[in-house]
Amino acid sequence: MKLRNPIIVAALFTAALPSAKLMAAEPSKVFEAQLKDMEHEVLPLVEAMPAAKFNFAPTKGEFKGVRTFALEARHIAYVMYEISSAMLGEQNPSTTASNENGPDSLKSKDEIVKYVKDSFAYAHKAVASITTANLLEDTADPFNPKGKRSRMDSASILIWHSYDHYGQMVEYLRMNGIVPPASRPTPPPPVKK
Repeated sequence: MKLRNPIIVAALFTAALPSAKLMAAEPSKVFEAQLKDMEHEVLPLVEAMPAAKFNFAPTKGEFKGVRTFALEARHIAYVMYEISSAMLGEQNPSTTASNENGPDSLKSKDEIVKYVKDSFAYAHKAVASITTANLLEDTADPFNPKGKRSRMDSASILIWHSYDHYGQMVEYLRMNGIVPPASRPTPPPPVKK
């Protein structure tokens, strides 16, 4: 096939290239945007579950031994602490009970919401430390004491791991008759007069 229009050829070639703006972006800004998006999904979801339902876990079907809603929220937060501390080269400021579920002392909705918020603040600090120069540097692997993992790998786990558990928590809300905040209709903008 012969392309006859040089404008079409140029447009196709240009569309295939990453934008100069994306190419020039600091890695921290790219990961920060992803982290903010995730925070705007996860935090409202945790806040949307009524306190009386925080210990909900499905029982019908193949749900034996799954985490409760509260444990899902604590798990997301704990793993964010774990990954972020490795990226920063710091000791994890959080403790955990079994299965990386965060501190057992956190029982109330208010305590768990604060724990999740604090873990996001710490994750923002970790993501802000990523530069072009250190993006591929090895840091401690938070899941293997003898292993190493690049900051880029850790930052990507920070995001996808949280979304993995977010999906389960969305179902917990729906099982309790609650529409997740991200699925609620957006009110129309005010009519200008």
